[in-house]
Amino acid sequence: MTTLKLLGISGSLRRASTNTGLLRAVSSVLPEGVSLEIADLSEVPFYTQDLTEKPAAVSKVLAQMAEADAFVFACPEYNYSLAPALKNIIDWASREPNNVLLAGKTAAIVGAGGGMGTARSQYHLRQVCVYVDIHVLNKPEFFANAFAGGFDADGNLIDANLKQQLGVQMQALAAFAAKLKR
Repeated sequence: MTTLKLLGISGSLRRASTNTGLLRAVSSVLPEGVSLEIADLSEVPFYTQDLTEKPAAVSKVLAQMAEADAFVFACPEYNYSLAPALKNIIDWASREPNNVLLAGKTAAIVGAGGGMGTARSQYHLRQVCVYVDIHVLNKPEFFANAFAGGFDADGNLIDANLKQQLGVQMQALAAFAAKLKR
């Protein structure tokens, strides 16, 4: 019986993304009773109040967010900050009445990038999460160097040590989510 439903959201739209690869790796290290679904942001348009109705791609991801107990954000770093696709879906979700899709939910952040492994973008994402009332797991943090041989050509995580670190983080997320749910 699954007791905790996670939604993985990658800020990268690239097919061979190492950040989306981290989400695939998360699905292989989840604790018992935890499941993960990965959202597809590839067709989600930029948020604008000018749209008279929500596009189908947006409605699908928002429905996934409504079903999720917690999030795993795979946060690439673009120009020292978070990727537009990730910020965009949070913007869409925050426009729902009373912020029901985000407020009070928990999240873990993972990221693969250059030398600092997305540390700066994760910091910016944490700031956004404060505003929309998502409770982000503080520790353990997860940063991976995408160019140090830990990923294959398709973006899949192949480094056993990094997979083990993801497993530890997912156990901590499950415990954190359970604690806040009480």
